[in-house]
Amino acid sequence: MNEASLISTALGSVVGVILALTGAGGGIVAVPLLVFGLGLNVATAGPIGLLAVGMAAGLGALLALRERRVRYKAATLMAVAGSIVSPAGLWLAQRVPNAPLMLIFAAVLLYVAARMLMQQRAGANGEAPRQGPPPACRLDALRGKLDWNAPCGCALTASGALAGLLSGLLGVGGGFVVVPALKRVSDIPMQGIVATSLAVITLVSMTGVVASAASGHLLWASALPFTLGALVGMLAGRRGARHLSAARIQQSFAVFTATIAVGMAVKALHGL
Repeated sequence: MNEASLISTALGSVVGVILALTGAGGGIVAVPLLVFGLGLNVATAGPIGLLAVGMAAGLGALLALRERRVRYKAATLMAVAGSIVSPAGLWLAQRVPNAPLMLIFAAVLLYVAARMLMQQRAGANGEAPRQGPPPACRLDALRGKLDWNAPCGCALTASGALAGLLSGLLGVGGGFVVVPALKRVSDIPMQGIVATSLAVITLVSMTGVVASAASGHLLWASALPFTLGALVGMLAGRRGARHLSAARIQQSFAVFTATIAVGMAVKALHGL
């Protein structure tokens, strides 16, 4: 294995660990790590990130499915909506210049970092986890399943479509959209939200990967070692998550994400 493959594998393992710990954050750091670590542009790094994130999320989703934590009907609905929209994002990614695309990515990263820090601070202050009207998607206590209705279906479809668009455009799994969306529109426990998010990420990412491979935009030499690292990182992260504070994970990831965002913005501005 050459030096580039070793670097790619190491970067992928970071993505897998983050994905296992957060259910959302691995995908959004995959592309920046490839941009800085391997010197790729965003459009080239996107499909590689999708493959690695999709495979690692699929492994996590299968393990969670065995534990009966995945809300597979909700995941399927969101994934179908995302898969329909994802090719449009890929089409845009191939036509937007690299520097503006990096600035868009940096803005998304800063938004995610700020939101995670605010959520962590709210939890530290003992604020109520939910405010406002009851969620559109509610669990039936007796059946242990969601009570489906039109508002629930519309909310999940819209969230899945947004995740799909960003998945294709930026090469992210979309978990940073899926997790807060499920928290906002449902009363699913957090472990179930993370598991369902992994299932959505898997299905949406694979749609983007197939489209990228078919159009010849997937760089396999970097994608395979990066994906291998992500799978190893996913297994290691699941084991380590049991011994780490959720608040500390959230805070550390927010700082890490903000740092990457600043770096990408600086790099993008130099390229204008």
